[in-house]
Amino acid sequence: MRYRGMWIIGDYMSNWQYSKEVIKHFQHPKNVGRIKKPDGVGRVGNVVCGDVMVIYIKVGKKNGKEYIKDIKFETMGCAAAIASSSMLTELAKGKTIEEAKKISMKDISSSLGGLPPIKLHCSNLAADGLKAAIADYEKKKKQFKPEK
Repeated sequence: MRYRGMWIIGDYMSNWQYSKEVIKHFQHPKNVGRIKKPDGVGRVGNVVCGDVMVIYIKVGKKNGKEYIKDIKFETMGCAAAIASSSMLTELAKGKTIEEAKKISMKDISSSLGGLPPIKLHCSNLAADGLKAAIADYEKKKKQFKPEK
C-alpha cells in the first residue's frame, strides 16, 4: 500500500498498541525525501520483516565542529519503521557528528513513547541507518582530503 509517497509493508497500524507519538510520526512524518548532493547516505534493511531505510545527511560546520545540518529519509516499511525514521531525523538534526553517533534504538523508541516489543527492531534499523550515513560521510571526507 502507498501512503503519503511511502510504501507501507504489512501492518498499517494492525493490532499493535502504538503510542500517540508513533501514530503522529507515521501519519505526518518529518523530513521525508532525498537531499540533493548529500554528504552521506546510509542504506539499511531487515530481510526478516522487509523494512528498508535510506538516510541522507548534509553536514555543516559551526564553532569548529561538524554537525548534522539537514537529514532526510526514505523508508519502505511498516508504521513503526516510518515513525522511527521520522523521529530519528528530529533527534539528529542540529547535533554534532559525535552526538549523532550516540543516538541509540532506546533513544528513538523512548522518544516515540515506546514501541511494541516485536517492533523494537525498527528503532534499531533507524539508528543503524544514521550510523551508516555518518560512516559514508567520513569515508568520503577521508578519500577527498588533500595530501600535504
